[in-house]
Amino acid sequence: MASRTTHPVLDTRSLNRATLARQLLLSRAEMPASDAVAHLLGLQAQNVRPPYFQLHARLAGFRPAELAGLMESRRVVRMVTLRSTIHTHTAEDALALRPLVQAPRDRELGNFRKGLVGVDLERLGGLARAFVEAGPRTPGEIREELLEHWPDADPQALSVAARCLLPLVQVTPRGVWGRSGQVRLTTVERWLGVEPAREPQGGEPGRDGLVLRYLSAFGPASVKDMQVWAGLTRLRESFERLRPQLAVFRDENGVELFDLPDAPRPGADTPAPPRFLPEFDNLLLSHADRTRVVPADLKGRTWTGNQAHCTLLVDGFLAGLWRLDADGRLTVELFGKATRQEEDAVVAEGERLVTDMAGGPAGAGAVRFGSIRG
Repeated sequence: MASRTTHPVLDTRSLNRATLARQLLLSRAEMPASDAVAHLLGLQAQNVRPPYFQLHARLAGFRPAELAGLMESRRVVRMVTLRSTIHTHTAEDALALRPLVQAPRDRELGNFRKGLVGVDLERLGGLARAFVEAGPRTPGEIREELLEHWPDADPQALSVAARCLLPLVQVTPRGVWGRSGQVRLTTVERWLGVEPAREPQGGEPGRDGLVLRYLSAFGPASVKDMQVWAGLTRLRESFERLRPQLAVFRDENGVELFDLPDAPRPGADTPAPPRFLPEFDNLLLSHADRTRVVPADLKGRTWTGNQAHCTLLVDGFLAGLWRLDADGRLTVELFGKATRQEEDAVVAEGERLVTDMAGGPAGAGAVRFGSIRG
């Protein structure tokens, strides 16, 4: 293995610009929403609306109806995958990724063993699969069905077991822009009309391919960065197998970073326009060291208690928060001083957001600077 001192150093601004380029945030991409969802390896979707705002920040001409149509046609789905959180994935990635992230599901299930004494997990998985494949069910309905078979078990543990053992998707209209619906679940295979895999597809080839795709969307990155993004451990083996075909750098702290040799790494002085990102955007969640986007003195500023805020990038870095009200008024809270030119650019981008995502042209005063928590 080469000494890390021989690797070129990427400073924070260089890492920032490289990551923004992979994330389609330096300039909006001319690509279909389905291709963007695949390239980004899914969109964080703890709430219903964020995936739409993630694509609006990244794609030229994006409108919510495009992703809504993909949801309704089942070309994309919502399910628990990376970091044990809900993501919007293409149908193909939903099928491929779920086995790769089974290990964290097994660890989560282990935390509830005390509530599952006497429960045959193989039988539980079979019963739960038959129940949800007969028709999409709410979490409460699944829990009540399983309690009929194991009345002495902990109800929450039964619900967790079903979620961990089965690849469950949230069916529409949940997740469709402009519509509402409670969470109802079925298996990804039933929803997509495919046969269940006979054996998990989460071995070495699958992990190695995932490393390459992660670097394409989030690189340059360390092993620990990817483990944070995926919620997986023991990925070092995959990086070492791939090392001969990867470019290797280090950051200013000496941490080894891997990348695809031909991936874009624009100069540190490349302009980065303002971007309005929703809560839980993967740009801010997918590295162990987030200073490539979040300045150290702003760590923790995107949360109030357990509430995550929508974030604003200025010059490529976290610079504020925002809130879009039901009446189409956008409030922007800056963390520090901005130049007049930067403020004008933020207003122009904000007016675009209001026009595209709030259902009408931005009127005078549609964007204002103030506190979103006032």
